[in-house]
Amino acid sequence: MVKKKHSGKPLAERLGTQIAALRKSKEWTQAELAERLGVEPETISRFERGATVPSLQTLEKISHTLRVGIGELLTESSVQPDDQASKLAAWLAELDEPHRAFVVDLVKRTCDHLRSA
Repeated sequence: MVKKKHSGKPLAERLGTQIAALRKSKEWTQAELAERLGVEPETISRFERGATVPSLQTLEKISHTLRVGIGELLTESSVQPDDQASKLAAWLAELDEPHRAFVVDLVKRTCDHLRSA
């Protein structure tokens, strides 16, 4: 297993940064994420600022709602292909089969085109 390095930021800050980034990647407001989790928007704000760390139960709900593993919430963003693939997989999981197939085909064609350029 390869360990990811982190910047030395406290856990609460890393977690908050990841929650915010994943929420924004879905184009959700703090209020929308809060509604999905059954908490107040201020709670999401406190998590994202690193002022409060969610309970394990809430962390599990957050990871399920954002469609990522808990481990991804606890590490900083990465430009590693595997990390980016995980994000793409999460986005694809939200689509129905015909739309998923369309996106996969589009990405494949784009990659093929860029490799031949």
